[in-house]
Parts: sequence; structure tokens; C-alpha cells
Amino acid sequence: MKQKSLNILTKKTSGASSKDILSKLISHSHKTQKNTDITAVRTQVEQTPVAQLTEIFNCDICEFKTSRKRNILAHYKAHVAKQMFCCNNCDYKCTNKKKLICHMKIHTREKPFSCNICEYKCIRKYNLQAHMKIHTGEKPFSCHICEYKCISKYMLQTHIMRIHTGEKRFSCNICEYKCIQKSNLLTHMKIHTGEKPFSCNICEYKSIRKGDLQSHIKIHAGEKPFSCNICEYKSIRKGDLQSHIKIHTGEKPFSCNICKYQCIQKSNLQSHMKIHTGEKPFSCHICKYHCIQKNNLQKHMKIHTREKPFS
Repeated sequence: MKQKSLNILTKKTSGASSKDILSKLISHSHKTQKNTDITAVRTQVEQTPVAQLTEIFNCDICEFKTSRKRNILAHYKAHVAKQMFCCNNCDYKCTNKKKLICHMKIHTREKPFSCNICEYKCIRKYNLQAHMKIHTGEKPFSCHICEYKCISKYMLQTHIMRIHTGEKRFSCNICEYKCIQKSNLLTHMKIHTGEKPFSCNICEYKSIRKGDLQSHIKIHAGEKPFSCNICEYKSIRKGDLQSHIKIHTGEKPFSCNICKYQCIQKSNLQSHMKIHTGEKPFSCHICKYHCIQKNNLQKHMKIHTREKPFS
């Protein structure tokens, strides 16, 4: 294998030779892909004087560092492993067969773990364990900056990036879209590909997200499970209700940094900012009409179709 061997540094052991230290290190590992790789590591460590050995294990191929022997050995196997497990439906790759089997359930839509209280189902056991905390009310993870608490470490990390740091690690290579979660980026890319995998079995509606389809189905059923406790307003989505409540409280958390405009929803602010930039992304394919908002374009198109829905 045309790679550098790993520079595995072992913990300081007084009175022990580098050969003795290496034998303890190697005995903890499982079989590697090539004995020659282990031999190369053995030779390099044996040539390292005990006085130079430190408490940190680091890799000279990448920036990985750890203070635990088993971590560096697992990391080493990831570099030297020739046998990769690849999904034949997407670009997913891993070095563990169990991970691949678990991943394949995404494509087969198999969800073997189910909640005994509600209808929730999932692919992974730890997702079910996190879900059960919704029913118990347990929120073991708390933010060190504000009073936010949540049921999983992942939700906490997302909260910190979204609210406090504003970090958006994932970006689209076609447009300027950026997001916190990789899953959001994968969903966004379907806008460019035109893919809409979720379709309504009643009408011709199709959507990018499963959640959007589930909300759409409620239109046919006439279901509006979320209701305002101040007025008679009801909604299909919880987010719509939360936005509506701000009408009663007078809260307008989003404000323009150019003019005095304030609004309830972030999407409204994003649309407003196009007034200052002069951006009009929605255009008519029949005439030269351009507009800021999609719903304005939809209204305009009725001029060409001569549709008059209101009588």
C-alpha cells in the first residue's frame, strides 16, 4: 500500500524498552488488512527511543490525535484497510459491514425499532432510545450558554451552531445555500436535480421532503391538529401556529439591518432583503415579468391563463 506508515507514539513507561511497549500496544488490536503494515509500524516504534515517547498518539497521515491506544489502532485500520464496504444505491462507503447493513435500511425503508407508546419507528436502536425521552420528559443535555435542554447530544450541537455560533458547515456547490446539517444539504440538492420522491396518492402533489407530504395529506383530510388558545386559528403545521402566536404577542424577532423593517418569520426577512439587493429570482416564461416572491409569480401567471378563481 502506497501510504506512509503511521507514527504511533506510546505512553511513557519507565524502565521499559520500546519493544515491550509495542508488544502491549499491538496485542490490543484486531487483525489488520496487511501484516506488512503492522511490521512497518513495529519497526518505526522500535527505532524510537523511550525518552522520546509521549502520552499522545498521533497520525502523520492526517491530524488525528488521541491519548488512547485503542483509538489510534482503530484509526490506523481505517487508513490501511483496502476492503471498503460500498452501497450500490448511493455513494455511501464504510469500513464496517454492520454499518453498511444498517445503512441499507434507508433504501429498503426498513424500520425494525418501534415505540410502544406512539407510532414512531426507526432504523437504529439508539434513535429509539433518544425518542423514548420525549415520553419520559428527560432532557439530559443542556446548553452552557443559555437554558436550552434537549434529549440528545446531536440536538445540542445543532442548537449551539444554529443559535450561538451561527456556523454552517455544509454548503451547496451550485448556489449560495449553507446549512448546519448534512441531511438538510442532501434535501436541498433535490431542488437543483428536480427530484421529488414523495407523491400524494390523491392528487398530483409531489414534494422533496416526507414531512411536507405528511402536512399536505392533512389538507385532504381537513385535519388541523394545531389550534391557537387565544383565537380560533387552526393550522396543519406546528411551525405555522408558532408564527401565528407572535401576532398576539407582538413579537417580531427578525429585523432588517438596512431599514426599520421587522417581521415574524425569517423567510419574510429573506424576501424583504431582495428589495435592497434588487434580486428578482422568479421570472415568467411567457413575458418579461420578474418578481421577488414565488406566490407573486403564481398570481401573475393567471393573467396568461385568464384564470379568475374569485367570483
